[in-house]
This record gives sequence, structure tokens and C-alpha cells, in this order.
Amino acid sequence: MSLRQWSRDLGMGFRFAFTGGRESWGRVLLTAVGVGLGVALLLLTTAIPNALQVRSDREYARADSTYSGQAIPPRADNTLLVADVDTEFRGQGVRGRQLEPEGSKAPLPPGVGKFPAPGEMVVSPALQELLNSQDGKLLRERLPYRVTGTIGETGLIGSAELAFYAGGDGLGPKVNGSAVTRIDTFQPRKAPSERMDPVLLLLVLVVFVVLLMPVGVFIAAAVRFGGERRDRRLAALRLVGSDSRMTRRIAAGEALAGALLGLIFGIGFFLIGRQIAGSIELFDVSVFPSYLNPTPTLALLVAIAVPAAAVGVTLLALRGVVIEPLGVVRTARPARRRLWWRLLLPLGGLALLYPMIGQGRTNGDFNQFMVVGGVILLLVGITALLPWIVEAVVGRLGSGGVAWQLAVRRLQLSSGTAARMVNGIAVAVAGAIALQMVFSGVSNDYTEDTGQDVSRAQMTVRLPSKVPLAEADRQLKQTKGVRHTLALSDGAVADRRKEPVNAANLTVGDCAALRQVAKLPSCRDGDVFTVQNAEYDTATPKLGKPGRKLYIDPSYSTSRGKEVVWTMPQGIKQAAQGKDPTGWAREGILATPGALPAKAAPAISGGVYVGLDESVPDAREYVRNTAARLDPLADSTAMAATSEARRFESIRTGLFVGAACVLLLIGASLLVSQLEQLRERKRLLSALVAFGTRRRTLSLSVLWQTAIPITLGLVLASAVGLTLGAVLLRMASTPVRVDWSSVLAMTGIGAGVVLVVTLFSLPPLLRLMRPEGLRTE
Repeated sequence: MSLRQWSRDLGMGFRFAFTGGRESWGRVLLTAVGVGLGVALLLLTTAIPNALQVRSDREYARADSTYSGQAIPPRADNTLLVADVDTEFRGQGVRGRQLEPEGSKAPLPPGVGKFPAPGEMVVSPALQELLNSQDGKLLRERLPYRVTGTIGETGLIGSAELAFYAGGDGLGPKVNGSAVTRIDTFQPRKAPSERMDPVLLLLVLVVFVVLLMPVGVFIAAAVRFGGERRDRRLAALRLVGSDSRMTRRIAAGEALAGALLGLIFGIGFFLIGRQIAGSIELFDVSVFPSYLNPTPTLALLVAIAVPAAAVGVTLLALRGVVIEPLGVVRTARPARRRLWWRLLLPLGGLALLYPMIGQGRTNGDFNQFMVVGGVILLLVGITALLPWIVEAVVGRLGSGGVAWQLAVRRLQLSSGTAARMVNGIAVAVAGAIALQMVFSGVSNDYTEDTGQDVSRAQMTVRLPSKVPLAEADRQLKQTKGVRHTLALSDGAVADRRKEPVNAANLTVGDCAALRQVAKLPSCRDGDVFTVQNAEYDTATPKLGKPGRKLYIDPSYSTSRGKEVVWTMPQGIKQAAQGKDPTGWAREGILATPGALPAKAAPAISGGVYVGLDESVPDAREYVRNTAARLDPLADSTAMAATSEARRFESIRTGLFVGAACVLLLIGASLLVSQLEQLRERKRLLSALVAFGTRRRTLSLSVLWQTAIPITLGLVLASAVGLTLGAVLLRMASTPVRVDWSSVLAMTGIGAGVVLVVTLFSLPPLLRLMRPEGLRTE
């Protein structure tokens, strides 16, 4: 067969799609909408890597921290003082900086046109919207600055980011390289790439495959919308002389027309979705529309693959359909589906994954091609096995009520159509179960115990040295939602003023506070204690001697201290080591305020551990507001018993965002497919109603037609998902554990999507069940 003949037949089918009347147009539009939804999600997915890279580059470009070992530049005409005044509001991070230029050439942060003056600030659009709303009342109290402008897109990592730059004053004496630092430039470079943990790389690969497979399955199903009516129309072509092969190529041309129109729709949907993405935030992740630019190579691959898949799927679907001049032979009993080749797909997937079992994170990266190929074959195996299972099961279903019999007979006649409807949801559920198993299995490797005792305190407030600790403790005690506080100051003592040989930790607090972090024999104001036999502490026994001259806050080559002289008093007592609420085992020297010289106050920094009344709404926000009133540089932090690796958390967040989009697509695809099936059976439904069948019976039959295949699909998806999850866990050298609650949750979500779609399809079903539907022209 020549290429010219192929192109001529495809072109004829293309023309028939647009010139075949209202019915042809309806089918093309239905296919185009379905394909367009899939293409839009594919384009959004191909844009995710670029969006993440842009977010990372923007974050790096505005970096203003002085890292350990990095010298702080001296004051000059091109230097800028930067104070970190980050905060948090109702679980959302708020990035804040105070800026004080030291010369006319001081560098401006990205997205800022000019420096705000003291008492002024420029804010992100999202923060301005929050401050102007009723919900932002508590946050406005914490940020007592006048808004004079907004931060541009180049200075933000996302459209929903909360950020501000405020004018600073008198920051010079507070420079310490951490909370307050001096810089002479921002970082106008791309973020450096880092090698990813092999297990995390495995998770990324599986996440992308699991999210994209349901989209591909849906597109393959979308190009077959309206297939039965199309095949009946093609019978007319046989009357005018076309052979069966030519007829199939013409049908492929019709599918190609829907796919190409779907590409156009998909681009439109993508552009709409990209604009919508700029105004929403999912799982604390937001982007600007300009971030979502698909990789050109991947976009070209989508543009080629979708039309090619439309032609291939159509030719494959018509191989079992006999189109004769007088009709389509579809209703005769078809040949039984063969099982052996369907089993080869999942077995081939397991064969690709098996060599990497036990590799873990210590034997190099996983072979990306084998991982992707193995997961794809396992998930594609669902789409191959499900039609066979549905046919085998419905062929053995017995008698029942009228609704049951109508549903079972319809499934027996077109089990393949029923399987196609649920293929996408089955693939998505299988992938979700596998990923949930892997995330649950490896989460302990990326979650560590912080050692913090959240039963003793739920927040810490670190204060600059100039803030009197007693006054801060008093105000925090009086703050709404606070049950109790524990105030302690920290510092260091050494044997020399500069570059000391021996140094030890110094903890200052009243007797009640010190008893919370150590076991004291007796205590009154003016007492000093030494913690003996603390692990790794060899300096305290040398320093903690009566009459010994020590220096509080000594100077080092990398930092400047206050170097306050302190002579150790007589009657030093010994204390047993204990832990503060953060889990820090206190060591060194413990002192009550009366034992220190008056000049020591600026040389030590205070902190207050705060216990909250969790029944008070916004208790944490009241504490943060009090801390901000004490000093804008006060650092208020919520305590947590565990912390999670940032990359692991980011991958899981990406999965949740992608899964939400895929579920929306699957729901839309099922609804479109359901409506298409109802439209195909319009006359049949009208005839049944005309003969006296109750609408309730027909509605139940439609429900059974959906429930039976989806139940079989979810059972198969659970089996494949558990198998894939177990293999992936063995690849990561992690014990196989099944979280049955998660498995049930995933299958329940899949069933819930189908139930919602079925309910949405009931109104059009009732409209179709009218005797007027028998009228024809």
C-alpha cells in the first residue's frame, strides 16, 4: 500500500469528520474535548520541571544570607544591611527582611524598585491582599509598617508567596552573620544542581509515570468516543465500493481529525489552566503563569504522539469489527479474549524491575529506563487484563432483578466499552497504592526525631541581647493563649578575652527555670552551679573554680564578642545534667541573675519557652505578635517532635498536586464517556420507556453498569498496586509493609470519583428517557 493511498484515505476521513453533518461534528467535538483535556494535562506536566527550576533560581537569586565560613564584607558605598524578620501566620510562612543601605550603590533585591524608608515596606501581592482582608488583622498588628509598593514577579517564587521588605534603621551594631548580616550583592545566578538520593530519584521517576499513565489511557479512550455510530456510518462507504482496509483508514482519518482538533483545544485549555494556576495554591505551592513553559522537546513529542496514537488505537479497535455494506457485525458473539499475551505485560514489567531488587541507596542510581519501562508495563497490564476479567465475570453472572438483567446483558454485549471507561481510574488507583506504600515505607529514612518535648512547650521565642529577659517573660506570660513560660539566657565563658583555649556554655535563669533544665541541690539568687561529667565537656572542670577570672562572650577570629570580665564566686555547687524542652542536654555553668555582673546582660541572649493553651484560637499568632512588639528581630518558632527531609517533602507535595489534577481529569473523562454512552443508547432508552419500563429501573441499570466494572477494576488495581509497591520497596532495600488503611482510602477515592460522575450523569439520563427520543427524520 503506497503512502499516497494512505494519505488520500486519511484525508477523506478527515473531511468526513467535518462535513458529515451534526452527528459527525458532535463526535469530533466530543473527541476533541476529551483529547484536549488530556493534552492540557500533559503540557502542564511537561512544564513542571521548568517551573520547579525557575522557583529554585528565583530563590537563589534573592539569597541574602552569610553562610558559615563566609567573610562579612566591610562597610562600603555598595553594601546593604539585611535583617531576617521571617514570621509565620496560621501555618503559612511569611518571608520578611529589613533593609538598610549603607551607600548609594547598595544592591536592590530582585523585584524591588527602591529601598523602603524606615517605617515603610513593600509587599508581595498575596500579602497585600491578606493584610487588606479581615483575616489579616492579627498579622497587621505584627507588621506596623506603611505599605508603599509591591514586590515584582522577579522577586517572588510564587504568586501566593507572602513576603515583604521593610526599611531598617540602626542595624549596623547588630551584625552577627546570621540574623543580621551585610552583603554587597545578591546572587544573580542559577541554583547549583545537587546529586539526588537514588531512592528519591526512584520516587520521582515513579511519580511521573503514575501521573502520566492515566492521562495516556484517557486519551486512548477519548479517540474512540462515538465509535459505534461511526462504524455504522462507515458501512455506507462499502456500498460505494471501498474495501475493508480503506474503510478502516478512513475511520482513522476521522479519529485523526478529532485528535488534531483536540491538540488545538488542549493548547487552549493549557493556556487557560496556566492562567488559573497563577491564582491558586495547592499544598503550599504556587507558581506564576510564566513559569509553566513546557520543555520544547517534550511538547513536540506530545504533538506527534497524540495524533499517531489516535490513528493506531482506531486501527487496533477496528480489527475485530466487520464493516459490511449492509451494516456492522458487532453484536454477534465475539471470539473469547486470550489471556496469555495479556499476562506477558505485567510479567515483563516485573522482569525489568527484578534485577534492581536490593539495590537501595548504596549501590548507585537505579537504571531509569528499566524503572520507567517496568512500571509502564505493569500499569499497561491493567488495561490489557481488565477487559478479559470483565468479560469472564459478566459472562457468568446469573439472573436478578430487571435493572440487574439490563445491566448485565449490556455488559455482556460490550464488555470492552465498559472496561475502557474504568481503565484510567484503575491505573491511577494502582499507581497511588504503590506510591503510598513506598512513601510510607521509606518515610522513616527521611524523618528524624528532633528531640523536642512538645508536652513541656510548644513554641520558643529567641530574643536579641538588648531585650530584658524578665520583661519579655512577663509580657509573654500575659499573652492570650499562654499557659506557662520558661525563661533562660545563653552565652559562653572562656579563660581568655580573645581566642580562648577553654570555653564552656553559660546558662542563666532564676531557680525555678534552672530546675527545669538541671537537678539542683538547693538554690537561691546569687548561686552558681557547674554541670559535672557532661559528655564531651572537658572545659567546665577547669573553669568552674571559685575566684577564677573568666570572660563572658569572648572574641574569635570569625566573630566579635563583648568580653565581659566575671570572677567566679565562692560556694559553687554541683548540678546533675538535664534537658530543656528542645532536648538540649544543658552542660557547662548554670548561674542565677544575681551572680553575674551588671555588664553581662548585653553579652548573653535570652529565650523563652512557651506552653500554649491549644483551645485558644490563634494562640501562636498572639505569641508572635508579642514577640514582634518586644523586638522585630525576635525569632518565634513552633516546636515539633519530628522533622522531614525537604526534598522528600517536596516530592510528596508534587505527588499530591499532580494527583489532584489527574483526579479532576479522570472525573471529567468518566463524565464525558458516560454521556457519550448514553447518547449512543438514546433510542434504546426511549423505546424501553415507551414500553413501560420504569425510569427508576433504568437509572439503577446504569448504576450497575458502572458499579460492576469499577469494582472489578479496583480489585485488579489493588492487586497490581500492592505488587508494584512491594517490588519498589524491595528495590529500595526497605521491609515490605502494607498500610491497609491507605489502600482502602485509595480505592475509596477511586470509587467516590465514579459515584460522583454517575450522579452527575443522572440528569441527562432522565432527559434521554422520553418517548420523544424515538422520533427520527
